[in-house]
Amino acid sequence: MKIKTTLLDSKAIDRALTRISHEIVEKNKGVDRLYLLGIKTRGFPLAARLSEKIKNIENQSIPYAEIDITNYRDDLNDKKNISEIPSLLLDLKDKKVILVDDVLYTGRTVRAAMDAVMDFGRPASIQLAVLIDRGHRELPIRADFVGKNIPTSRSEKVIVKVVEIDGEDVVLLAEYE
Repeated sequence: MKIKTTLLDSKAIDRALTRISHEIVEKNKGVDRLYLLGIKTRGFPLAARLSEKIKNIENQSIPYAEIDITNYRDDLNDKKNISEIPSLLLDLKDKKVILVDDVLYTGRTVRAAMDAVMDFGRPASIQLAVLIDRGHRELPIRADFVGKNIPTSRSEKVIVKVVEIDGEDVVLLAEYE
């Protein structure tokens, strides 16, 4: 894989998350009943950062957690083992759940996350916040909050690195060789 360009540096990522935080507060008319769910792996640190930024805006903590959607993916043949879903999902009834992910591509990961959430009750709403929307949807899913729209080809890959996991904050565009 060959790196073509840097799409976002650490400052641009921070600005995008700050803007998304303000948009979340504005769209939801505050933070009452908000719950951030970061989709494993890189969605979780992004959810933690959004929670902190919203706390700085509203002086109120927003709960957040990680959701592992492995057992809900449609490319696995095994049946769901819902006993592995975190108990925190049991507390989502009537909450405004905001799924957080690094890249929105086909929409299949988001669909799996919605299936996981719905297995444990009915939230008041489910919204989606993504750092990058690269297009090429296979399902009718749209993000409510987007850091940056990046038109890509299917031969390209968007690589998101976060300091909590990768030691640096950067979004790269690569091409398969």
